[in-house]
Amino acid sequence: MITISGSPFEITEIIADYSDSNVEKQLLEQMSKSTETYRYNTVHQLKFELSLRKEIVDAARKLNASKLKFAVFHKSECNPDYWTRTSNGGFLLKSGVKASDAIQDIFTNGQKYATECATAMVIVYYKALMEVYPEETFNRLFRSIYLMNWHKLDPLLREVGEPKKVTDILLGDRCYFKNPQVDPKVSQLQGENVIVLPNGLYYGHGMGITTADRIIRVLNANRIEDATQSAYFMENSAARPNFKKLADAVPNSSASPAVLQWQPFPQPI
Repeated sequence: MITISGSPFEITEIIADYSDSNVEKQLLEQMSKSTETYRYNTVHQLKFELSLRKEIVDAARKLNASKLKFAVFHKSECNPDYWTRTSNGGFLLKSGVKASDAIQDIFTNGQKYATECATAMVIVYYKALMEVYPEETFNRLFRSIYLMNWHKLDPLLREVGEPKKVTDILLGDRCYFKNPQVDPKVSQLQGENVIVLPNGLYYGHGMGITTADRIIRVLNANRIEDATQSAYFMENSAARPNFKKLADAVPNSSASPAVLQWQPFPQPI
């Protein structure tokens, strides 16, 4: 069920705006039929979430095609024209570089970059936000970016690092496959962060775009000797950005923007 300002919302009011194969239409139909209530203050907030989820899906596909390499932090790589590689393997946006240019470079010159799966998820979110925000707005909101899994998240993206119990797994959600008996020699395969895609597929950095069965097979092939517990998908658990906060961060024709006062982003340790 979807509500706007506390009142039930009929998706017929906007569903004609989307084609049958469109991610937004699939989301609208799933959310409207759910036992969960998806609450919005304005139609703008709902449309923004639909649009951002679509862009998350598209960004995951594009990152998969970018030739970005997989590497643990101590072997990470980045393009020094845009990023400073810190001692712990993170990527810090260089002073004087536009955030939009630096994020785009990862997709254009992916062969110059290597990182692990959690950081790849954050890169997906930044790329998606580049598509829904005007360039000037994106660069104003994200003057400083530090890419290193969930530990240095910008305040506007803080929620993506915290999986929570959910009723529905939706397109664009970040989910997790857990490998509870991983071989300690390949601890990077203790699990796989993924973006949920249409048609039963997932994007995981290092795994590519694939099915749940294949992800589980790969993880199971990297367990301790005589392991008895299979890797598994963590159902009813997902991490999501705060879509309403992101929607209200910029002006729109149907709602007044929130006034956001962010503190300067801290430098890495």
